[in-house]
Amino acid sequence: MHVVRQAQAPRYEAPGHSAMTMRRLQGREAGPSDSVWMGLSVIEPGGGTTLSASPVEKFYVVVDGELEITAEQDGQAATTLLQPLDSCRIAPGEARRLFNRGPHAASVLLVMPEAR
Repeated sequence: MHVVRQAQAPRYEAPGHSAMTMRRLQGREAGPSDSVWMGLSVIEPGGGTTLSASPVEKFYVVVDGELEITAEQDGQAATTLLQPLDSCRIAPGEARRLFNRGPHAASVLLVMPEAR
């Protein structure tokens, strides 16, 4: 068993992210993992990410607050509002943008494959 206490979860930065505090909960610098890593992002009002794609899938679960997610693939865009315990999958190569339009911070769990 490998336990990471939230208060000791390492912070990390990612390009194209603003007004966000990001911590690794498992995997990478937070500890061993064979297949995925997990992070928790707290996105302040008006914060989020740029529209960008990656070669791996991503899973998002809203823990608290609301989060607007825009996804774009093959020139088609869709925007949805996720509320607590709503989740979504972003496919490999699908561009995504996260944005917090609400008046309160949003907490979001992210699960992604480990780099191989």
